[in-house]
Amino acid sequence: MAKQDLMLLESDARIDAAATRLSMTRREFLQFCAVLATTLGLPQGADAAIAEAVATKKRPSVIWLHFQECTGCTESLLRAEHPALEKLILDVISLDYHETLFAAAGHQIEAARLQAMSENKGKYLLVIEGAIPTKDGGIYCKIGGKTAIELAKECAADAAAVIAIGSCASWGGMPSTDPNPTGASSVSQVLGKPVVTIPGCPPNPYNFLSSVVNYLTFGALPAVDHLGRPKFAYSRLVHENCERRAHFDAGRFALEFGDDAHRHGFCLYKLGCKGPETYANCPTIQFGDMGAGTWPIGCGHPCIGCTEQGIGFQKPIHSLAKMKNIQPGVFLPGIVEQKGVGVTLGAAAVLAAVAGVAAGAGVKFAKNLGLSHEAEEMERAKKTGKSNSESAEV
Repeated sequence: MAKQDLMLLESDARIDAAATRLSMTRREFLQFCAVLATTLGLPQGADAAIAEAVATKKRPSVIWLHFQECTGCTESLLRAEHPALEKLILDVISLDYHETLFAAAGHQIEAARLQAMSENKGKYLLVIEGAIPTKDGGIYCKIGGKTAIELAKECAADAAAVIAIGSCASWGGMPSTDPNPTGASSVSQVLGKPVVTIPGCPPNPYNFLSSVVNYLTFGALPAVDHLGRPKFAYSRLVHENCERRAHFDAGRFALEFGDDAHRHGFCLYKLGCKGPETYANCPTIQFGDMGAGTWPIGCGHPCIGCTEQGIGFQKPIHSLAKMKNIQPGVFLPGIVEQKGVGVTLGAAAVLAAVAGVAAGAGVKFAKNLGLSHEAEEMERAKKTGKSNSESAEV
């Protein structure tokens, strides 16, 4: 089925069953699979493979641990709409352990965790939300009499893969800011091995969902960068796709919250926006399924760089971001050829255009300057004439 075109799957009974299970129409289900494939940056035909996997394969077991965090990552997941949370945890994945969402507690919930680990040994996904305190033997975070360090290592031992969700789990986040009294550390630091990280405060739930569906479809988590972040979500700067980028290029900046430029939606760089040094897909995927503008910059607040270690919660919000990749695009010709022969034809055209614009601007400026000078002279003459007439009257 995976080799078929997505539209040919519409008549497949398994697709109908999967769509019904997720409370979607057949068309909505196929669109859902196509959007996931696009989000992951997968090649043509991958949407059919995703549809097949969601419709036929066994749901992956997920064990979700909470440590030093605010539960914001779970709150973000609660607000997912495609599919909704109840469909996600009951029909796409098998959420076998989650302290916040479980109805059970105490010994019952711990027994459920151990049972899920035993029945799915080597096959379950371990998701860790929150930093892990390491100072004083890790006594600052205990669950069921075990420290976060012990629980993380115990559950990671037989996991097929480990996902650190949120900035706290990915690199320490807010708990690790100076003076870091609990020794809050990232999951990879404690486990001593690479993990897939989905940073953000909170992260977008669809980055997590897309990673899980990638595992469900291809048996492996998506390709990651040197920090363990999925490339499909963290390979581009926020600045590159920002809806206010045109204002940045034009030099239009808000200087104070609430000023005229801020109300007109101008660039927030001078208010401390960290978009030029932060890698995330916030401007393209946004939050809350509420349409355009539903992300911090869209709401008028600068990006704080929460996905980047050393920036989020560490670099002052008001400080200016370090510019990255701000240079002419590759489509612009070089001014001087590499061999030093001379100016290229394309460069000459660009220079001519720039010179023409500059000359036009110069003429316009001189004309305006002349008009301004003439107006000043007329105003001065009027004042002088008025003064002379007043003197004559006296």
